[in-house]
Amino acid sequence: MKDAVEVAVEAARAAGKIQRDRSQNIGRISPKGSRDLVTEVDILCEQEVIRIIKKRFPDHQILAEESGASEGPSSPSKWIIDPLDGTINYAHGFPCYCVSIGLEHDGEIIVGVVYNPCLDELFVAEKGKGATLNSEPISVSTIPKLENSLLVTGFTPEVVNSLDDNMGYFRDFMKASQAVRRPGSAAIDICYTAMGRFEGFWELKLHPWDVAAGFLIMQEAGGKVTKLDGDPLGVYDREILASNGLVHDEMVKILKH
Repeated sequence: MKDAVEVAVEAARAAGKIQRDRSQNIGRISPKGSRDLVTEVDILCEQEVIRIIKKRFPDHQILAEESGASEGPSSPSKWIIDPLDGTINYAHGFPCYCVSIGLEHDGEIIVGVVYNPCLDELFVAEKGKGATLNSEPISVSTIPKLENSLLVTGFTPEVVNSLDDNMGYFRDFMKASQAVRRPGSAAIDICYTAMGRFEGFWELKLHPWDVAAGFLIMQEAGGKVTKLDGDPLGVYDREILASNGLVHDEMVKILKH
């Protein structure tokens, strides 16, 4: 597994370098569904991440946001990649975006790496070995009450044409917590909850590449990750509730209401 961690870190840093180098020269920006975007940089980052992974693990499966699932012989190992999480932020020059890389083996996430090039923050987790930020161990917040908690959420472009738009939850949590933030990158939101900057994170209509790496980072930092109703979560579910564990039940109660 050490090789997989090293490859994930190499790939994440390579994509982050592209994001930094091209931040003033994004190139072509194309629409992708309702109000969503894909940039030339998304594609370049994804190609570089896949190239680095395939060089070391040519038989592994790939599931990436822009190119989808790889074809070929099945493998128990699958890399789940978001080459640029926070594309809308990136396209507008708002410095909150990252690359997210998770490795799933036999249905379980065993490696998670998220790199935020804006602040040079590298989050790494390996199953059973804890989580780190720039090689230093991280752990979730110890704040025990929702009323003293800083929460974070997001709104994917899919909410535009949906009645299930997260606005009701946002309103309820604004009244129940100290404050709620909405930075625009699910992977960063999860990592910041894992390291204690936030006490809780919830979001709807996500994809596996949004959460695969953060899912493991959160667990290895001592946090709790479930569906909105508190049931067990898989990375292919379309919703997530992640917290320090201490405020989890309070959050579930509001989400159920």
